[in-house]
Amino acid sequence: MPRFFLDMPLAAGLGFNLPESVARHVQVLRLQPDDDIILFNGQGGEYAARVTEMGKRHVSVEVLTWDEQDRESPLDLTLVQAISSSDRMDYTIQKASELGVSRIQPVISEYCQQRLSGERAEKRLAHWQAIAVSACEQCGRTRVPTILAAIKFEQALAQTAELKLLLSPIGAIQQSELPANARSAAVLIGPEGGFSATEEALAVTAGYTPLILGPRIFRTETVAPVISAILQSRYGDL
Repeated sequence: MPRFFLDMPLAAGLGFNLPESVARHVQVLRLQPDDDIILFNGQGGEYAARVTEMGKRHVSVEVLTWDEQDRESPLDLTLVQAISSSDRMDYTIQKASELGVSRIQPVISEYCQQRLSGERAEKRLAHWQAIAVSACEQCGRTRVPTILAAIKFEQALAQTAELKLLLSPIGAIQQSELPANARSAAVLIGPEGGFSATEEALAVTAGYTPLILGPRIFRTETVAPVISAILQSRYGDL
């Protein structure tokens, strides 16, 4: 059944016109009056709803019932992701959202090819948030991960988590050596060129443990889904 995110209060019995962007999506899917849909607003749970009217420029719906559905992982997982090129970063955001990441902190590191600031940074942040919303609509999540504004690498080191990992091709430990239990984790992932030696040293000083994923070196856009799946399997709900 089609699912749509609405950034607004929802309640059983409420009738209203869908926002223009969501209405366009409903029209593209060729839904008709009396067709059922699911709505969620990221506050937990989801709502059964029904299309009541299809106009040329509007779509009306009625909210029917609330389902206390929870598909969120018990692991509070933060990805501290150095900004990569457009398509690669989009892929990272999408797959991390599907894999239950709680929040993504974009970081500007020494080897980043993308340097965002001002209006361009704001537009990119809105774009990433839209990708996360779309991923949650598809995968069934009832909460949308937080995409934070990009900050400098040194600022991003001040994460509070039980488990703090630095993805590194010369990691000090392997995944088999991870602790048995963790309720929260923060993971540092470098850009296309990785982190510099200085950045890795700063991360270790800040309490991050270098972790190597195996004998092969992954592309930056591959690392996020791989480590997310590993941590969700070990501490979360996979």
